[in-house]
Amino acid sequence: MEFPFDINQLFSERISVLDQTLVAGRKSAGRPDLQAHIATVIDELGRASAKAQQLTAPITSASKLQTQKHQLYLLKDGESSGGRGVVVGFLKVGYKKLFLLDRQGVHVEAEPLCVLDFYIAENLQRNGYGLELFNFMLQHKNLEPVLMAYDRPSPKFLSFLAKHYCLTQSVPQVNNFVVFEGFFLNRAAAQLRKVPPKKPDGEIKPYSLMEREAVRQEQKSLPWPFAPPHSPQRSVASQWSKSLSVGCSPSRAPPRVTPTSSPGCNRNQSPQSPLSDRCRARRTSSLNRSQLGFH
Repeated sequence: MEFPFDINQLFSERISVLDQTLVAGRKSAGRPDLQAHIATVIDELGRASAKAQQLTAPITSASKLQTQKHQLYLLKDGESSGGRGVVVGFLKVGYKKLFLLDRQGVHVEAEPLCVLDFYIAENLQRNGYGLELFNFMLQHKNLEPVLMAYDRPSPKFLSFLAKHYCLTQSVPQVNNFVVFEGFFLNRAAAQLRKVPPKKPDGEIKPYSLMEREAVRQEQKSLPWPFAPPHSPQRSVASQWSKSLSVGCSPSRAPPRVTPTSSPGCNRNQSPQSPLSDRCRARRTSSLNRSQLGFH
């Protein structure tokens, strides 16, 4: 892939490692003009990769690289284009927190290094450039390809992995990532964590014993109606409020259907009913107070 500027001026090494700083060496450090050219190269590579994979939008761009903790390995051929150099392709990797399924169907939480985008220019493919770029990344990361996850690999990329790294048996997943047989076996236990099954709501205990006791003490000191139902203060206040209420106090039990109804208490209510007793006591108290001259 050719550009109207000198590629060798931007990338001094055959394979350059780029991150969110978009700096490819000492030459581009502190040079906004060179960093703008680097951004142009990354954007063009991202568009070419998206077109080759028939994606609706690029998944690699300079702006995305600047906001994500990913690394981009860029391969050049410095002798082509009259010594100005051409860009051969790129490989983008990054760590992702994934929830995966092992062979037994157990959910496992892992954060492996993932291949996020991989592209070699069409006219330069089948020349060993892809293998050179991928091996450089593995050496740079000191990692085996079986311990990596692959984001939506194309059929061509899967053939590449099978041919050069014997990765043929994948473990089915419910997301877009592909992992191969050996991912769970060869990875240290510290890098994998089984996701515990979700507990029913009734078993969730968000507080420790001391914290729950502190909350209980706070609730006891709250004035009614903010105190919890088991609080003595709430019980006393509730009884006092019932004695002062107008009409019958509401009940959680389903209301009784009676032939007649009135805004106050039902006069035909059973004498044994607590509601009737309280209403009768309130009427008697009011009558006595009026006879004694209290207002």
